[in-house]
Amino acid sequence: MTEKTKRAIKVVAENRKARFNYAIEDTIETGIALTGTEVKSIRNGKSTIAESYADPRAGEIWLVNANIPEYLQANRFNHEPRRPRKLLLHKRQINKLIGAVEREGMTLIPLKLYFNERGRAKLELALAKGKKLHDKRETEKKRDWSREKGRLLRARG
Repeated sequence: MTEKTKRAIKVVAENRKARFNYAIEDTIETGIALTGTEVKSIRNGKSTIAESYADPRAGEIWLVNANIPEYLQANRFNHEPRRPRKLLLHKRQINKLIGAVEREGMTLIPLKLYFNERGRAKLELALAKGKKLHDKRETEKKRDWSREKGRLLRARG
């Protein structure tokens, strides 16, 4: 018997500004309800989640403003590039996220769009709180200082 080859996690899109603009409290892996042409388009690697966010509507969580471009080979059966997409979560997780958004004023931000080991499209969703301008400056100062400290230690030997 031969063993199945293990696939590595393939990151398709990443929201790199999220960690700078938001203080990440908690992360959760979610599935996404996609059509066939959306999956093929994501596999091409052209999708973006930089300006997107997740929004609770009618007891469900929806991914809003994520751009998955049309799949060129699927002429009339194509999808709408910026349509809202349902996120697949357990009811308990949905209730926890909705409670945090409504009561504590937090935001649901997507961090990564990727394919897991089984080849399923997944989204890493973060429960985050927006940073103020002075917090962003402080983060930038810490990053610059750690970079400079690394340079000094390497130069010292």
